[in-house]
Amino acid sequence: MPATRTSGTRRLRGLKNISWLSARQLDRLSNALTVSVVEKRGIIIDEKHSHDTAFILLAGVARITCRNRKGARTLVIMVAPGMIPGFPPPVAGISYNFRCEAVTVCRVGAIALEAFVEISLGVASSDFKRMAESYLGRWDLVQLRCANFMSCTLEERLALILLELSENFGIPDPKGIRLTLPARHKDLAELVGASRPRITEHLMMFERKHLISRNSRQLVVNCERLESFLAQTHIAAVDGEAGRARRSLS
Repeated sequence: MPATRTSGTRRLRGLKNISWLSARQLDRLSNALTVSVVEKRGIIIDEKHSHDTAFILLAGVARITCRNRKGARTLVIMVAPGMIPGFPPPVAGISYNFRCEAVTVCRVGAIALEAFVEISLGVASSDFKRMAESYLGRWDLVQLRCANFMSCTLEERLALILLELSENFGIPDPKGIRLTLPARHKDLAELVGASRPRITEHLMMFERKHLISRNSRQLVVNCERLESFLAQTHIAAVDGEAGRARRSLS
């Protein structure tokens, strides 16, 4: 259905997670929305959509799904009318392929994030993003890591932690990314939920596979090799699951 402009605010007043806006703000938001209809089972948004657009579910029921480590699409959140949650930023080594899907016929309003933040808060969206990131301290990474870790092997968990540390505490090195903080085996063990001897054993294995190396006493992470390693283990897990499914049907 072609996108149309909505002129009323009555529908917006009943949406719980934006009900705190004033009548004037709701009027401005209503006039700025571009509304479209998404049929049942249709995709409302996915990771290909711009992160600079905010989406509001005006009517209907939606759900957010992602792919688990075995490649199956899993329900994450049921979405009621209101602002649709934005997808979390990508995490190195993890591909979730988030998607918001229509469970029923849905009416969806879209607005540039910059305009939505200015109407709601009266500030620039870039300022809002910086403040939100500083205040939340990237707890989203912790939640995503914990959810993903439940289905990962120890070597996969260690690889993911090393990639995360490289992103946050790494500087370029001829052999990859050098960590600027001490990568103590005890700390790594606590982060991945394993014993210190097991971490030492796996770090030695990673060195033999040239996934990591040492520069003096600092750890150097070969991110490309680690990401390739994770991709290969993901493919192996999916193939193994498919094989078990075929055997159960035979």
